Amino acid sequence: RGGGEMGRLWYEHGKKLHKKHTFTDFIAAAEHLVERDITAPDRLVAQGGSAGGLLMGAVANLAPRLFSGIVAEVPFVDPLTSILDPSLPLTVIEWDEWGNPLDDPEVYAYMKSYAPYENVHPVTYPRILAITSLNDTRVLYVEPAKWVARLREVGADPLLKVEMAAGHGGVSGRYAAWRERAFAQAWIIDAAGAHPSGE
Repeated sequence: RGGGEMGRLWYEHGKKLHKKHTFTDFIAAAEHLVERDITAPDRLVAQGGSAGGLLMGAVANLAPRLFSGIVAEVPFVDPLTSILDPSLPLTVIEWDEWGNPLDDPEVYAYMKSYAPYENVHPVTYPRILAITSLNDTRVLYVEPAKWVARLREVGADPLLKVEMAAGHGGVSGRYAAWRERAFAQAWIIDAAGAHPSGE
């Protein structure tokens, strides 16, 4: 959910207190691909950035055995902490998308129930690549750094890649951008089929 291709109601049912539909829809699509024998969990890699990175963190918690790898780029994986801070540049305008957990206890509890950082738990996670940028003002690098640390506490082994001279959109310059994309693509190729089978 999140797009308008299925009409306004479809979009509305993917935000605020309906946000979890975006996660369950994604999982259902992945399960459909597996059921149709188009792919299998040992060679299925998911990728998303920013709010799509939140999606990656959520599906890692909800369906870790469905994927062999997950790439989370500038991932919004600690949304509760950020949305609770109105001094950040995007917080107030984003309340329309997520709800305002400062004033609404129901929104706070709902966000906490799906926030990737808050819901890391002891499970066999797929391989995870988290890519962040030191100068990102939209999703601060501390979010994926905290998330990776929490994942390591429960026995996962995520890789954290920090671009030291980039912002939310990644590095600038054609060749630098190609190198960044090549790194992610090489990781995806390696992760496909690398998930421990039978667990």
